[in-house]
Amino acid sequence: MLLPLQAYPATFVIASSVVLYLSRGAITRPRSHGFYRFFAVECIFGLIWINLPVWGDDPVLLPSQSLALLLLAASVWLPLHAARQLSRLGQPDGTRRDEALLGFEKTTRLVTTGAFKYIRHPMYAALICLAWGVFLQRFTWLGLLLVLAATALLFVTAMREEQECLEHFGAAYLDYMRRTRRFVPFML
Repeated sequence: MLLPLQAYPATFVIASSVVLYLSRGAITRPRSHGFYRFFAVECIFGLIWINLPVWGDDPVLLPSQSLALLLLAASVWLPLHAARQLSRLGQPDGTRRDEALLGFEKTTRLVTTGAFKYIRHPMYAALICLAWGVFLQRFTWLGLLLVLAATALLFVTAMREEQECLEHFGAAYLDYMRRTRRFVPFML
């Protein structure tokens, strides 16, 4: 057990409040990708909340625990790598005045190197890995519902973001879409 059980509700409320604050521009725009991302992240918080009390109770030798650790490792590396790529190569600035975009999303150049060479949404892929890695800590029907909802919401998030990128980057993004996959290189 990582935290005392009494701390879970307060931690969940604080984390949700931070995400709500960061998503304040998107949450009022249901057609923006950030709207769906907010609810996907809330589902992931729910998964963490229900699985944190049993985190690590099962031996690492179980196949589900090994897969969970692999997915959780990917969920740490991918967003760090993607954020670095976007900030270095995407040249985000204030010229994109879309309130629904977070600062690092206001890129002025299309990033097509690193993980972006193979997948269009490494950060959403990381969230999917996180959701499934947390879910695999312990099977529950509520957990299954939350992980499926988070995955579906992240698919919708990615599709909405692709529409936004097509509007912003035009034909260059369409060409990029033809060369890459959404979440898993060479597959999906």
